[in-house]
Amino acid sequence: MGVCVAIDDFGTGYSSLRYLAHLPIDALKIDRSFVMAMTENADDMAIVSSIISLAHGFDLKVVAEGVETAEQQKLLRLLRCDQMQGYLFSKPVPKDELENLLRSERSKGADLCRSPPNPEFPERRLIGRTPATGK
Repeated sequence: MGVCVAIDDFGTGYSSLRYLAHLPIDALKIDRSFVMAMTENADDMAIVSSIISLAHGFDLKVVAEGVETAEQQKLLRLLRCDQMQGYLFSKPVPKDELENLLRSERSKGADLCRSPPNPEFPERRLIGRTPATGK
């Protein structure tokens, strides 16, 4: 069906490490509170780095929420975060505009669930683990 499943706000609330091994998920979304504080707080930087490493160990994509500055973007790239979202890239988009954007990307053959391999950061795979998407 082309539907991706992500655990939102990972690191807060009811997000559990158990979900990583037992649910058919494609991505983890790092809660924006960690992203916003990571440039000023070493503990938050360690949390962001750990979530990214953990997710990649399970062959999951990582999305950082709430990216608002170029400094955050640079650090997330250095930490090998796969995707980012936030005001640095776009303000919220109205429903009609979003639908047109998604149609346009789909017509180009873009896979909105899995970003293409980045030659700078080769795909990470665990021996014996099949990705949740079956790809």
